[in-house]
Amino acid sequence: MKKSEASSIMASNEMIVTVVGSGTSQGVPVIACHCTVCKSDNKKDHRLRSSIHIQHNDKSIVIDTGPDFRQQMLQNQIEYLDAVLFTHEHKDHVAGLDDVRPYNFKQKKPVDIYCINRVFEALKREYIYIFDPKFKYPGIPQINQISIDKNSTIQIGNTTIKPVEVMHYKLPVLGFRIDNFAYITDAKTISGVEKEKIKDLDVLIINALRKEEHISHLNLEQAVEMINDLSPKKAYLTHISHHMGLHEEIEATLPENIKLAYDGLQIKLP
Repeated sequence: MKKSEASSIMASNEMIVTVVGSGTSQGVPVIACHCTVCKSDNKKDHRLRSSIHIQHNDKSIVIDTGPDFRQQMLQNQIEYLDAVLFTHEHKDHVAGLDDVRPYNFKQKKPVDIYCINRVFEALKREYIYIFDPKFKYPGIPQINQISIDKNSTIQIGNTTIKPVEVMHYKLPVLGFRIDNFAYITDAKTISGVEKEKIKDLDVLIINALRKEEHISHLNLEQAVEMINDLSPKKAYLTHISHHMGLHEEIEATLPENIKLAYDGLQIKLP
């Protein structure tokens, strides 16, 4: 989204959330798979790795830069980027970090990166040329490291963001709440304390990997139960694998207030 477009959004005091990727770690279609979902002609069954873009108070924010980050930014015409929030360090959420470089060149400044210290340590291993001074030269990504934890309050301009800790099996992962919207990915369980942070929502986006049980992700039934517990006005399911089934068939089975997310979905919140 262009900076001029962001200014008009600020004037209307509207937040726009764009689902730029709604798939799980392999994406959909999966390489070499010939299942009904992977061969579907419905664009809603084609899912890049999970990520969202948020335009709020004249700020452009991305949550996670997975392997499809470049493609997602191009497809959604996101021409300005203030900050990246990382949920955790798995490759399907961080593998596109190098592609912040065009924003550095265009904006002539670093991009702010927010994550917990454990994730920064993983990024330093994966992207040694970004962080090690001996590799420094003008063409590498320019970032500002900003460490956060589950109790932080993130302030990006006039946009206030509250992290929410969820458990991805035994790995703590961050979700994020902005006003009456929250984004949760790669969750299997959420403590009672953290659930209190995401009550009274207008919109919740939360992961639902497939119908079958999974060790580190909510399945469809568990995601619906979690949504019923949290009681948002509306919810969307993301981080979806080809094992979930066809978009239209699954969505037809869901309660009225729950939908499957899809790539390109835009949600407007006052």
